[in-house]
Amino acid sequence: MKEVTQNTIILTKVDSSNNYAIKLINSGKAVHGTVVLALCQENGRGRGGNVWESAFGMNLLASIIIFPGFLTADKQFYLSKITSLALVDLLSKETGGITIKWPNDIYVGEEKIGGILIENMIRGNYIESSVTGIGLNLNQTDFSPALPNPVSLKLITEKDYRIESVMDSLRKKFFFWYDKLHAGKLKEIDARYYGRLFRRNIWSLFKKGDEIIEGRISGIGKYGQLIIEKRSGGISEYMFNEIEFVI
Repeated sequence: MKEVTQNTIILTKVDSSNNYAIKLINSGKAVHGTVVLALCQENGRGRGGNVWESAFGMNLLASIIIFPGFLTADKQFYLSKITSLALVDLLSKETGGITIKWPNDIYVGEEKIGGILIENMIRGNYIESSVTGIGLNLNQTDFSPALPNPVSLKLITEKDYRIESVMDSLRKKFFFWYDKLHAGKLKEIDARYYGRLFRRNIWSLFKKGDEIIEGRISGIGKYGQLIIEKRSGGISEYMFNEIEFVI
């Protein structure tokens, strides 16, 4: 069943909200700002081919369609930054300890509450269209033991959340930051993003292949790469999938 409310498409079941949104763009029927909200994803996707698990009707599973034609391809990580900041703003109204675990997860303390998957369509040097997929654990209280450290808002606050209302709030916060991006306020976005990074300036363990590295985050590079100061000396930069946190 499909329900359309203003610029929100609500789907009872879909393989992936991102897949649906991309098909909508390819068909020429997509409108800037449209949200695809799914109650159930049969093949929800995370970064790197990972699967996003969610109980039916319990969590926010959504994709936001935008046409950021002003944004050059080399700045595409800013879309991840503004999405992360929108989620931080949303969740900070409910609880503390919200951080952004580079490159695309949202944490409460040491537990994962949300994730982001952004898929861009690039024409020339610019981003023609973009789909921002968001998974946010709201009301689910039982998770697969295969998941290392999940948490939901209900587990933290003991409150129930109406998915559509949360999505309305998130959309507003997303476009608050999107407007700043459009206005070229990159330094403001950079500062807020860096200030909310998970384990920022804390000596931590990272894994690069079979190697364990002790270091601390000292910045984010121009293309979204993680900059780490190593305890053993020196500074290195890592792109996505090259390094991961030891949780």
